[in-house]
Amino acid sequence: MGSMLKVLTLVLALACGAFAPAARAAEGGYPWDKFPEAKLTDRTALQNGAKVFVNYCLSCHSAQYMRFNRLKDIGLTDEQIKANFLFGTDKVGDLMKTPQDPKQAKTWFGANPPDLTVIARSRSAIGQGTGPDYLWTLWRTYYRDETKATGWNNLAFPNIGMPHALWQLQGERRAVFVDEKDPHDAARTIRRFVRFEQTSPGQMDARQYEETIGDLVAYLAWMGEPARASRMQIGVGVLIFLGLLVVMLWRLSAAYWKDVK
Repeated sequence: MGSMLKVLTLVLALACGAFAPAARAAEGGYPWDKFPEAKLTDRTALQNGAKVFVNYCLSCHSAQYMRFNRLKDIGLTDEQIKANFLFGTDKVGDLMKTPQDPKQAKTWFGANPPDLTVIARSRSAIGQGTGPDYLWTLWRTYYRDETKATGWNNLAFPNIGMPHALWQLQGERRAVFVDEKDPHDAARTIRRFVRFEQTSPGQMDARQYEETIGDLVAYLAWMGEPARASRMQIGVGVLIFLGLLVVMLWRLSAAYWKDVK
């Protein structure tokens, strides 16, 4: 009985550890900002993020492992999906595929735009943050760069091939850099980002744009794992059950062995 209790205690400890964030080593590059995680469970944010995704992302990027009818999981009805998310002959049960020809996309951008179904789950880096942190930072660090073929560059993803699809919402900005001596190598000069300067206004102010990007990132995170909320609830329930089981077995063991000498 004592051995069984030790095993169950170990299982419970390992299960709890699975939910703890892994330690990450430091890594260079532009630091990722922390995504406001409250949006991940905000249905209004998820619904708006889905609308932004369909209107601004789906024209180039597909989400071929997600069907439109899964949007019902975030509170939308078939009628709302048909009215706000479908194009032409699309049906509610169809996969979210882009109408863009892959060959044309490769010609225009140099590569076929990636599928975004699990982009938030796949983008993470040691010492940087989670996929939502990356996407949150990416969409807020675009700036004008006339030296690039698309006319755009990005701090989180330098020399990015994707133009700023939401520039009309944010407006145009330029990035201000300063050249400094590398403290580790006097012969080397490094460029340090200082600030952004708005050169033309967008349809949204800074706060509205950040809210919109937050909604979009929340939707991308949800799309990568629609069952996450249910999985987390089940996981918490399992941990509570294991905890109660350990207590019950411990008391049962104490009662069984109390008269044994």
